[in-house]
Amino acid sequence: MTAADRLADVVRDAAGIELPVRVRAWDGSEAGPVGGPVLVIKRRRALRRLLWAPGEMGLARAYVTGDIDVDGDLADGFRQAWAMAATRSPAPTGWRSRAVAAAGAVRLGAVGPPPKPPVSEAKLTGRLHTRLRDRAAIAHHYDLSNEFYELLLDEHMAYSSAYYTHDGQTLHDAQTTKLELVCQKLGLTKGQRLLDVGCGWGSMILHAARTHGVHATGITLSAEQRDFIVARVAAEGLGDLVDVRLQHYREFDDPPGTFDAVSSIEMGEHVGERHYPGYVDVMYRALTPGGHLLLQQMSRNADAAPGGGPFIESYIAPDMHMRPLWQTVRHLQDGGFEIRDVEAMREQYVRTVEHWLETFDANYDRFVALQGEEVARVWRLYLVGGGLAFEQGRMGVDQLLARKP
Repeated sequence: MTAADRLADVVRDAAGIELPVRVRAWDGSEAGPVGGPVLVIKRRRALRRLLWAPGEMGLARAYVTGDIDVDGDLADGFRQAWAMAATRSPAPTGWRSRAVAAAGAVRLGAVGPPPKPPVSEAKLTGRLHTRLRDRAAIAHHYDLSNEFYELLLDEHMAYSSAYYTHDGQTLHDAQTTKLELVCQKLGLTKGQRLLDVGCGWGSMILHAARTHGVHATGITLSAEQRDFIVARVAAEGLGDLVDVRLQHYREFDDPPGTFDAVSSIEMGEHVGERHYPGYVDVMYRALTPGGHLLLQQMSRNADAAPGGGPFIESYIAPDMHMRPLWQTVRHLQDGGFEIRDVEAMREQYVRTVEHWLETFDANYDRFVALQGEEVARVWRLYLVGGGLAFEQGRMGVDQLLARKP
């Protein structure tokens, strides 16, 4: 019996289903339905990863280390898996199914101690959302290198959902449209003061200063981002209008009412549920009475994992916490804000990620040269899986406009 046939038997006996996709084993044998992407199991070690960490984490570890691969379109493979999962009963769990899987692993010669986790897996220590741990979590994701993000993102270096208004629009134009939409919703005029909490590589503060003559202050935990903004401010001669601080939002202590407007674009996901009221209070106190807040933030379905699932939490955004939209609205109202407008932008993120993935695949070898094969595989998995989460409605993104009375 071939290795692929034995794998099919293990899946049938342990999970009670036929192979959902075609599989090619390390000996070249194949089994499963014909048509569509093929899951290539290159090494027996992949099975050990799945045996010791069943489900998403084991698969992610096997993929990012190259123990498994996909022959064909990775996104199509994910779509098939999600479609099949939606139509099937949950796989049996418990000691019997684990025993069957273990016995199958013995027959396949795949037993042994748990393989070491990939080196790119986050290893944070300390209590959740302490300032030191928050800095480590942000550094894990955002301090890869400015070169990496310059290659992936548009000229604005906007790492958030763009806003498309017509077919054929470039990513840069759609990001410009998003930034201008934020400025218009905030009603920014020359001479006003803007605070951007979690300013990234400065796309918002630079656009507001450059286009509207606003005095813009950004705060970030990433040293790489701070250094990038400082250099761009100098190059564009915006030193009189733009200030960037390497600072935790909880360290922000400017006098109350200093700013006419506050923006925070896809930063709130990193705050955590326990600290979210404090995050809202920082923005509320920063505003002058009558000032506006524009919050752009990811949301999730009620039954989705708050952190995005084991892969996202371990490789991309450690300690991230997303919530259903209504919970964010409640936090803002409890913090004293009056909600003025809510705009859902889920489809906008689908198109944004499509552009990022197209750029990533076209420059894959350059990304490998910058960060290595393992990190490049992490990012391919992240972009494909994230894009599908928005496409299928498991995640969303929204702009909330709120006013301080």
